[in-house]
Amino acid sequence: MKVVILAGGFGTRISEESHLKPKPMIEIGCKPILWHIMKGYSYYGYNEFVICCGYKQHIIKEWFANYYLHNSNVTFDFTRENQMEVHSNAVEPWKVTLVDTGFNTMTGGRVKRIQSYIGEEPFMLTYGDAVSNVDIRKLVEFHRSHGRIATMTAVNVGQQFGVLEIGTDGIVQKFREKDAVDGGVINAGFMVLNPDIFRYIEGDSTVFEKEPIERVAMDGQLMAYRHTGFWKCMDTQRDKQQLEDLAASGNAPWVLWN
Repeated sequence: MKVVILAGGFGTRISEESHLKPKPMIEIGCKPILWHIMKGYSYYGYNEFVICCGYKQHIIKEWFANYYLHNSNVTFDFTRENQMEVHSNAVEPWKVTLVDTGFNTMTGGRVKRIQSYIGEEPFMLTYGDAVSNVDIRKLVEFHRSHGRIATMTAVNVGQQFGVLEIGTDGIVQKFREKDAVDGGVINAGFMVLNPDIFRYIEGDSTVFEKEPIERVAMDGQLMAYRHTGFWKCMDTQRDKQQLEDLAASGNAPWVLWN
């Protein structure tokens, strides 16, 4: 099962760094948050990624192009026609496809543009700015058990994001944007989707979290996977500092691979 990561947005609320690089490339503990997200999936055995690029996509591509070199011990021998000898390396078991999904494309449009890389199989989708200790194995098992088109991880936090109204049977009865009186359960990403989801997406201007997900919910095809553990979105500089502090403590909740 492939993992699709949305990494093409501008990150305007953390512009202190996002004016220089895509938001998913902002570092936590000397590694981009994108790397942390991928390590989390890899811990559960999911190593094939499709990255939806857009804003400053060349930075993401160059980082992956140089990953092997930057994570290896090497000797450059200039006396032998500039030969390079690799002594050791710590390369991940990843297959990464980087797709230009457009500069101004909305989230739904980005998902639509990678359809040819997915084929007719379920896939996972998440945002390139949030880390969690969600159990991916149990998430996938839950999705397979109910047979519906979409599963969305739900967590209890403030009222910044789209709101899920969930029935006692776990079926999402409604998905909508936040309201001033809202609190509680929100969309945390870490989704599992069947390829039928592409039928709900019109084109580049489609916001995935609006019409497509709202229609899926109205059709009774959206399920919530409740996560009560750690989840944190790096939306502002304050969020980044909180994640940095956790990483520096040596007890970052999302770092399962250590």
